[in-house]
Formats: sequence, structure tokens, C-alpha cells
Amino acid sequence: MFKALYLQNEGGFSASLRELDDAALAANAGDGDVVVRVQYSTLNFKDGLAITNKSPVVRKWPMVPGIDGAGVVESSTHAGFKPGDTVVLNGWGVGETHWGCLAQKARLKGDWLIKLPASLNARQAMAIGTAGYTAMLCALALARDGVTKDSGEVLVTGAAGGVGSVAVAILAGWGYKVVASTGRPAEAEYLKALGASEVIDRKTLSEPGKPMQRERWAGVVDCVGSHTLANAIAQTKYRGTVTACGLAQGMDLPSSVAPFILRGVRLLGIDSVMCPMPFRQEAWQRLATDLDLAKLERMTTEIGLSEALTQAGNVLAGQVRGRLVVDVNRD
Repeated sequence: MFKALYLQNEGGFSASLRELDDAALAANAGDGDVVVRVQYSTLNFKDGLAITNKSPVVRKWPMVPGIDGAGVVESSTHAGFKPGDTVVLNGWGVGETHWGCLAQKARLKGDWLIKLPASLNARQAMAIGTAGYTAMLCALALARDGVTKDSGEVLVTGAAGGVGSVAVAILAGWGYKVVASTGRPAEAEYLKALGASEVIDRKTLSEPGKPMQRERWAGVVDCVGSHTLANAIAQTKYRGTVTACGLAQGMDLPSSVAPFILRGVRLLGIDSVMCPMPFRQEAWQRLATDLDLAKLERMTTEIGLSEALTQAGNVLAGQVRGRLVVDVNRD
């Protein structure tokens, strides 16, 4: 038997902490060829949506949520993994169409897994999680597109959240001048401790604005979408690059083609769920070497498995600072 968060939607939605057995795991995740004894998971925005049923994230019922997991291989029929390997999982529809990692055990496809770099333990991997891995994908995309530390200021929106916090730490660590946008003024010192050179109020970006505004940003990591993303694009410098990876404010983009055709601004979509393996492996190797683990610890709060049920709403409300790590082996 193992403990797991369990989502049902028969005769009404419910989310609870349950004890499940291997038969249930095999019946609902039987296409997985690696059984992982999960040590830590996380609570991401998508997990919050699933646990509260605020959005149709879950497409198969019943479901064990948890898009991230790190732990030790218990058994494997996949050629790339053997019992005892420490692995990390991000995305691939886990927690949406395949039973996920907010549980003490998960049955996963080996093709989805990455062997955890030796310099990181399972807790640190989940302090990073999809949020940090997405932040690294954004940072690498900016660098790959020619945004250097000498290009000018880089804006990070939703900076006090999971993706934003790690993005600030990574980019500042690389020597970029990072401006952090947040709706929580009380987090200014926290963001400056992560490396932000300036903290601005999200209200300066979150209201409707003109499609072309004063140029400021050489690059952008946007975790918010909607008007915030539109204003960030409108303020991006000639041939600057904007990476978009979130929708906390909304899925709409009330912008125009003007910044793209008059300033040559480039908008790059960052997908972490189905991202090809070579990019994942590069991101995790760079996280293992480039992310200040002291800063990572500063942005991390640890909770137990049952606490994820109560914290899910706080994640959606933007009331959680940084990263929530879930110790699945305590309630």
C-alpha cells in the first residue's frame, strides 16, 4: 500500500488523501515501464488547477495529480534504468492523462525520465521542479537568441512565483541586470536577495496599454500572459526577445503586430510539458551547475502530502512565494 492524492469526478468532484495498492497503480498506469518510489514532489500552478478542479486539466478519471516527481527506481523493464537509479520527472501529461507523482509510488515511462545529476538530491530537484526547469528553458532561449548580459535589462514577470523566482536567480547568476515585476511589494527584499537589481509593481504592466511603448527590455521572461505580456512586448527594445511560459493573468494576448514588424521583437513560446529530451537534459545539467543552491533553499517551503490539498488554492491565488516542495512520505 502507498499513500496518494486521489481525484475523482463521479457524481461530483472530490480530492482526498488515499491509500492505494499496486493493483490500482497497474490498472491506471500500466503502460509505464518504470516503477519509482517517489521521495519528493511539488505543487505547481497546474497541480493547483487539478486539485481544485478550477480548470479542465485532468482528462482521465480517477487521477493522481502531480506533474513533477523525484525518487528512486524500484523496478524497471526499460533498458535505460535499473533499480536504485535516482530519477526526475517533469510533464509529459503526467497528472493529467497519466497517474502522477503526488504519491509515494508512481509507474512512469522510462522515455520520460532523466537521471538526476549527481550534484542534486531529490529534494533539491523538486525545489527546482517544472517551475525551475521552465525558468532555465526561458533563460537558455534568451541566451540562444542573442540576449547577453550586455544587451540591457531583462524583465521577469510574476517574479515572486516559482518560475519567476528561479528565473531571477539564474539570470542574475549569469550577470544579467534583472528587473522583477510582482504584485506583492512585501517580497521586494526576497527578490533582491535572489539577485534582482530592481523590483517594480505589476500594476505598471497589468493594465491595458498601447501596442508600442518606450523601449526598455532587452529580454523578457513572462509567467503571466494577457495584458502583462502585451505591455512587456510593447516595451521590448529593437530586436529584443520575449519568452512566454505562463498564463496567471490570462490566456489572451491583447497586442498587435506592430512591435514584431517595426522593432523586430521576437516572441518565443516555452513549452515544458512535451519539450524534447535533448533540451530537457541540457536544462537539468545547467541547473545542476548554474543555480545557486543557497538561493534555491531560500525560495523553498516544504509541506506534507495532505497539505497539498489545502495549499492548492493558495498557489492559484498567487499567495505562495517561490517553490513548494512536497514530502510525500509525511502527511
